[in-house]
Amino acid sequence: MLTPTLQKNDKLANILIFAFSAVVFIVVVVLSKYQLKLDLGFNVHIFALFNAIINSTVAILLVGGLYAAKNKKYVLHKKIMMFAIVLSILFLVSYIAHHLLAGDTKYGGEGTLRYVYYVILASHIILAAVILPFILFTAYRALTGEYDKHKKLSKITWPLWLYISITGVLVYFMISPYYIPHI
Repeated sequence: MLTPTLQKNDKLANILIFAFSAVVFIVVVVLSKYQLKLDLGFNVHIFALFNAIINSTVAILLVGGLYAAKNKKYVLHKKIMMFAIVLSILFLVSYIAHHLLAGDTKYGGEGTLRYVYYVILASHIILAAVILPFILFTAYRALTGEYDKHKKLSKITWPLWLYISITGVLVYFMISPYYIPHI
């Protein structure tokens, strides 16, 4: 196992993780109500494509991180998972930028595909809204050397995070034909 990176302080960690998660949730909800009317000289839906690329990469990293952990390559596992967290932060910034600049896009599909889209979208949004503290607590448990707790929590976090990453890409491919260029 690895040497702990952080000093264990559950009280402070709980406060910071819940506060940060709440602030991120509030910022996303509040900013989703606004649209900036800016002409950046390029199609702002490029952020959505960037988000899909990030989500795809995170999904691959999650599988790679699991593989590394199962094969006791803990240094590699840590590097992969920290990179997945950094990419997820970059995703969040890009997601906010896209919605601030592009606003909402209405799905134009019909029939069964429309219902499939909304089921995927709803599950994606709900799980994305609650995953952040799970990710942070899972990372915290590993960084403090509490590997049994990390492993137990990762059995919840990992499949949810993977599902969110994959459905994020699916949502992009299903909604992207209905984007109106903002040039």
